[in-house]
Amino acid sequence: MQIKRRDFLKASVAVGGAAVLGGCTLNALTSGKDDQIGKGGTQPGTWIPTACQGCTTWCAAEVFVQNGRAVKVRGNQLSKSVSGQVCPRGHLILQQLYDPDRIKVPMKRTNPQKGRGIDPKFVPISWDEALATAIAHVVLTEGLWSKEFVGDFKDGKNLFQAGQTVDEAAFQEKETHGLVKWWNLELKDRTPEWAEKVTLIPKDQIIRVAKGMGKAAPHVIVWLGPGPVMSPRGAYTSTAIHALNGLLGSVDNEGGTLRDSKVPSAGAPKFDAYVDEIAKAGGKNKKIDQRGTKAFPAMASGKPGSGVVTNNVANAVLANDPYDIKVAIGYWNNFAFSCTGADRWEKAMAKIPFFVHIVTNPSEMTQFADVVLPAAHHATEKLAFLKSKANLYASMPLCLYVHPAASGEKAVGHQGGRDRDLLASGREVKG
Repeated sequence: MQIKRRDFLKASVAVGGAAVLGGCTLNALTSGKDDQIGKGGTQPGTWIPTACQGCTTWCAAEVFVQNGRAVKVRGNQLSKSVSGQVCPRGHLILQQLYDPDRIKVPMKRTNPQKGRGIDPKFVPISWDEALATAIAHVVLTEGLWSKEFVGDFKDGKNLFQAGQTVDEAAFQEKETHGLVKWWNLELKDRTPEWAEKVTLIPKDQIIRVAKGMGKAAPHVIVWLGPGPVMSPRGAYTSTAIHALNGLLGSVDNEGGTLRDSKVPSAGAPKFDAYVDEIAKAGGKNKKIDQRGTKAFPAMASGKPGSGVVTNNVANAVLANDPYDIKVAIGYWNNFAFSCTGADRWEKAMAKIPFFVHIVTNPSEMTQFADVVLPAAHHATEKLAFLKSKANLYASMPLCLYVHPAASGEKAVGHQGGRDRDLLASGREVKG
């Protein structure tokens, strides 16, 4: 793209730049007492409970707010799911919230021509692949797999040697299927040396982790949170993770993979009362991603069309099947970057006469928008509840309103004492 992100917002700097860059020191890792964190470590503040949404584990978190500004993030200290900790994604909430390139005001395209590298000439307007295969390689060559769960060679001799194929008939499996075939087709050449070149993770570290997991088995888990696999071709990563858990015999073991903690909560209110007749009728029409067709049955719940085929939308738009799309609205997405065949999406987006993009930061897909609207940040600017499972505990963290989109408005610490009290006293259930 020829347009730069900073150039994208140049026209709106005067609107909110000062508010974004001013205030307390925004350092999520700064030290200090819990109630004295920030510039100089002398300003009092308040911890506001919320939920990190860097991935779909939705860990319980807290944001420290001083003078209406979020200045630090940590795991919720009352949560046994996270033991008061969050990963780097949680700490990056502040960088997302106060990103100087963030869209702060609505923007409108003034250049009718659309395409890659074409400057939209936006002006401000008002509100009106690397799998886990090397670890499996080490587990097998070192003989660290779970014999009780997986099985063993009939003569008890380990025949898994790097680069060597193995006779499938020589291995007697128990609860797994196709282990030797997996070795012959995929694992025999996936040495730590190979993985180091692909992942840049030192081979010694791969070997150390693999041996440690093998010795701890079956009380070990290769964690499968939705985050690591919510990406193009993420199913391959998911399959590899499940295969490692099976190889280590961690399935249905204490400290292993099987847990089903439930949150004792009622469901969210139904939105039927807010849907008019036009929307109800439209919901029964054919879907733009062609789900439920012979080419894309999309069987998610045993019913044709119950799944989603998002990446096919570009093809459907270009083919005018089932509709000739005239207006589209995108929210927190960037298919022109994240989906395979990005050129399809670029052609499709250029074909749509009117596109509104609701997003926090400008992206490749934003270049095709006619109107750009600033989106609220999930963890700090929206009221919501989420269900999370971790560390044998289930929790329901609530997101409270922490800061108003860094737009210079006066911040509200929480939406009433009752909401905050409810969150602060939220229960966790051990499963």
